[in-house]
Amino acid sequence: MSETSSFAVILIRPQLGENIGMVARAMLNCGLTDLRLVRPRDGWPSEKARASASGADIVIDNVQVFETTEDAIADLNFILATTARTRDMTKGVFTPEGAAKELRNRTDGGGNSGILFGRESAGLDNDDIALADAAITVPLNPDFTSLNLAQAVLLIGYEWYKWADKTPDHDLVMPSDTRPAERQEVLMMLEHLESELDARGFLRPVEKRPVMVRNIRNVFWRAGFSEKEVRTFRGIITALTKHKRRY
Repeated sequence: MSETSSFAVILIRPQLGENIGMVARAMLNCGLTDLRLVRPRDGWPSEKARASASGADIVIDNVQVFETTEDAIADLNFILATTARTRDMTKGVFTPEGAAKELRNRTDGGGNSGILFGRESAGLDNDDIALADAAITVPLNPDFTSLNLAQAVLLIGYEWYKWADKTPDHDLVMPSDTRPAERQEVLMMLEHLESELDARGFLRPVEKRPVMVRNIRNVFWRAGFSEKEVRTFRGIITALTKHKRRY
């Protein structure tokens, strides 16, 4: 994802280099690279931040440092502020999902957006929140809403990333040396199993056989066999029915 299609993450007076690095890592997980710092307490650059970024060097290398929040957002036209508390000001409040949708709409329309995150110990000041167009609040346990910086960035970044991600909600991953079994292959395996069960008197009494067969088949249809697994299971049936016990 290019920087032009994302938004800026703006950390206001972050305290620890390690936290900045973990934010960079969370950002790159979600395709974000525009990280801006306003008066980091321990200065910049920071080797602790680079180490904690765990390879997210593209984010660390392109960090911009500013003296004021106003300078950090000067080139942006839509700003959101993260806060867990209700403030004494009238502002729209987004959830992370709602914020992601709004940011997508604005960036797709050519706008430049950013999200403000406050200090680890106290969050954003009211003066910083006042600079934002709206707020983001994460719905969490009302008795404990504390998040560290990287967690907050990842929550919002993930919601952003999901809007463009096409990964299916559920998928079946198989090794390259096999494929999903065809219905006929599974059916032949089941007929093989049922034949052996008949031969050993398991599917009795006769009047109950249809229900028993149906229940057995339902179990195996749900399994989602690969072609290789069908061959393996048929080998198991053969081994159990053709060889005498040795114990």
